[in-house]
Parts: sequence; structure tokens; C-alpha cells
Amino acid sequence: MRVLVACEFSGIVRDAFAARGHDAWSCDLLATERPSMQHLEVDIRAVPLESFELLIAFPPCRYLARSGARWWPTRQHEQAEAIDFVRFLLAAPVPRIALENPRGILASVVRPPDQVVQPWWFGHPEVKATCLWLKNLPPLQPSALTFELRTARVHRERPGPDRWRRRARTLPGFAAAMATQWGTLE
Repeated sequence: MRVLVACEFSGIVRDAFAARGHDAWSCDLLATERPSMQHLEVDIRAVPLESFELLIAFPPCRYLARSGARWWPTRQHEQAEAIDFVRFLLAAPVPRIALENPRGILASVVRPPDQVVQPWWFGHPEVKATCLWLKNLPPLQPSALTFELRTARVHRERPGPDRWRRRARTLPGFAAAMATQWGTLE
């Protein structure tokens, strides 16, 4: 399957699909943390999306997440642009689409998510409600339930210029579940 992972600088999801034999690409404005010839360092809107069979998108949540709601009144223009970008991704000419974002404004201005998953479903002992908007994809099933002590690591990340980067990385178990479950669809 030809897979494009949009707004992914880490390469984690791209590599999970590539490890299972897919023609997997990542695309971000930033360079990839995992060097690969399969990374496009461009705006996703410049990519011919119709050549892909699956699009997994992680649009920036800065102006969309509930955690930043107190700043929404002063960031209306930025929020409107972020919502338009999400709508662009969901309307992409790709047969199957998954869009990920935390709880926030998208549920009321786009539509409610199709699924909310947790890292502990995929072997990571932490909590972080993650919403998925799906097109022609089944909901993900838990693949490695863990009942160890659950932490909210992303909420406790230390302040600093790279805090957003540490919080944005997809956990490997979550990426593996996507590749295993969605990568086998006909």
C-alpha cells in the first residue's frame, strides 16, 4: 500500500508501515528525525495526494486542542487557518484517511471524532486521550493492553522550546497498531 504520513517529523509512523513492506512516506515542513529518502520536507498541500491509498495526518494542535482554549479568543485567525487545514486533509483525494488530534474544537466545528484511543491500549503505561477522525478505516483495536501505573507524561513534560516536539511524537506501539491493523486492508 502507498501510505503518506502528513505532519510527521519523527518518522515513527512512516517507519512502522515501511517495516511491514509498505511504500511509506512522511511529509512535514521540518526535517525528519529518522533520516530517510522517504521524507518530503514540503507543505502537504504541494504533494499530489491522489497517488496515495492511505493518508494518516497529525496536524498541529496548537490552536485546536482543548488545553489551549483559554487563548482561543485572541487567536481566532490562527485557529480558523488550523481548522481550514484540517478540512483540507479530511477532504484529500485519498481512499482511506485517519486524522489525529487531541480533544478540542474539531469535535464541534468539523464533526465528532470516530474514535478516542489511549496509549495504554498499545503497550504504553500512560494516558493521553487521542481522537481519530476516520474515512474508510475501521476503529483501532487495543493491541497490547497494559494495566501498569498510568501517567500523564505529556502533561508533565518540562517547559522549554522543544516541549511541543516531545509531546508531538507518536508512541511506537500506537504506530505499530496502525500499521498492523490498517496496513492489511484490501
